[in-house]
Amino acid sequence: MSGPEIITMGCRLNLAESHALAEQLGNAANLVIVNSCAVTNEAVRQTRQAIRQARKRRPDARIVVTGCAAQIEPQTFEAMAEADAVMGNVEKQSPALFTLDGPKVRVSDIMSVQATAPHLATAFSGNTRAFVEVQTGCDHRCTFCIIPFGRGSSRSVPAGLVVDHIRQLVDNGIAEVVLTGVDVTSYGHDLPGQPNLGRLVEQILRHVPDLPRLRLSSIDGVEIDDRLFDLITGEPRIMPHVHLSLQAGDNLILKRMKRRHSREQAIGIVTRMKAARPDIAIGADIIAGFPTEDEAMFDNSLKLVDECAIVHGHIFPYSPKAGTPAAKMPQVAAREIKDRARRLREAVAACRTSWLGSLVGSTQKIVVEAGGASGHSENFAYVELDRKVPEGTIISAWIEGMDDGRLKGRVAG
Repeated sequence: MSGPEIITMGCRLNLAESHALAEQLGNAANLVIVNSCAVTNEAVRQTRQAIRQARKRRPDARIVVTGCAAQIEPQTFEAMAEADAVMGNVEKQSPALFTLDGPKVRVSDIMSVQATAPHLATAFSGNTRAFVEVQTGCDHRCTFCIIPFGRGSSRSVPAGLVVDHIRQLVDNGIAEVVLTGVDVTSYGHDLPGQPNLGRLVEQILRHVPDLPRLRLSSIDGVEIDDRLFDLITGEPRIMPHVHLSLQAGDNLILKRMKRRHSREQAIGIVTRMKAARPDIAIGADIIAGFPTEDEAMFDNSLKLVDECAIVHGHIFPYSPKAGTPAAKMPQVAAREIKDRARRLREAVAACRTSWLGSLVGSTQKIVVEAGGASGHSENFAYVELDRKVPEGTIISAWIEGMDDGRLKGRVAG
């Protein structure tokens, strides 16, 4: 094995940081890094399982645990005989530490870190799409979320560094860039002059004119100002696909979550976006079974799927995280949580099927991905092509049908 083995749990941000670690560690052999996730109890359980499996598979390797779960509950992994070292999210940015002997646990106080994130970690989907970290950390305190204690305060990468990095990616053949972070719409408040996400997007589009496609990862609708709204709905190089952090569709539950938007605001921003750009596709995060949620409250979340035309849904069954206020609230029965998550997924699936059906007979621009026989349209519909095309090419395809939830496209020409 020429370099370290890196096992990544959780989000795109972790994927990007794992890629940066791999590049910086180079040929460091006999090293396994488990980049952990703490978003749910299940994510932590899967991290522990991955560590045990890595030890069985690589009995002589040095196993280092890092990421959000390592940051938040280092004692959990310190107690595991299979783990040789536990590194926090600050230490993750110093790859040399992963190969050095020292204390088993090296986890700094993430809340004391104020420096902007300079590392521009990037994950790749083949040779087509790059996920660029422009921000990390979060200054909000949603009652269900432990991630601010894993990532610290919101910190942004200066726009000039972002632009230079994206220009290099495009020069290397990347056709689509996705801006990612923990709370992307909070971008810039910690930088001189307090630029915002809209200004960053404008600078990217202006200074990297050869970038064909730009996407935004999950964003907070309440922070979409007029500048960003106009870019999302009016700039053809920004893809018509928005993933919103909605979490619930009931106002009392949203208040108990300490979310900053109401049900009416969520529906309002989607209605405005669809009026300005009818082809825009909506994705959303929704939590099923938040503490105190009764059937009527849940029904408001269920209705939100149709009211916001959610076709890309991330449904999370609620699980209590120690240290969060929601963990102390009256809990919903586990069987109810499971059933509500199922019903939400079914609602999203039905909405998605209807949406995909509406695309049959249309012509879509597809960025061709690994293998050359499939890719994603501008609105992030997955399309299987009738013949192979070079990866990274953007082609037009006529959508001739749908099979088992997948669009079938005939390459033009």
